Amino acid sequence: MKTAALLTAILLTASAPVFAQSMSEPTVRVGGQSMFPNKTIVANAVNSADHTTLVAAVKAAGLVDTLNGKGPFTVFAPTNEAFDALPKGTVATLVKPENKAMLTKILTYHVVPGDYTTTKLRSMILAGHGVATLTTVEGGKLYVMMNGSNNLSVKDQKGDIADITISDVNQSNGVIQVVDHVLLPG
Repeated sequence: MKTAALLTAILLTASAPVFAQSMSEPTVRVGGQSMFPNKTIVANAVNSADHTTLVAAVKAAGLVDTLNGKGPFTVFAPTNEAFDALPKGTVATLVKPENKAMLTKILTYHVVPGDYTTTKLRSMILAGHGVATLTTVEGGKLYVMMNGSNNLSVKDQKGDIADITISDVNQSNGVIQVVDHVLLPG
């Protein structure tokens, strides 16, 4: 018996990875693509099949250079399905040049200065007696709370709630938290 247990332990140890993962290797897959922690928010987002609407909106609003900047930023990134859930025609209307100010307001409402991982957010929720309040680049507030034992939800100023569906997608200039609804300022 002791020999079999020792052999199993040796085999398990031998199959364990020897080297730590390189910072240039992908850590998470979003929209079917690997996200690389040495790339910027925009450089990774353009590869996600789930974020084509968000990327088009960021380009239309002229925010590419900002989100490629030094940061750090935390982006609560709505999926294509989240944009599709808006009333019909909303996205097409927002990306028109004459609506650039409104589009910019909505997009910058999804961006918070700083690097907010779920670990940091959970600590803030605990310290805030159940709610962490974040100030967005737009100037509005987002409210983060627990949704069960592991999930986090984000409430916008209108009272609508988005769940974080993919968390802690590390970037060279911040972190992406993928959300399932578009957040709207008050």
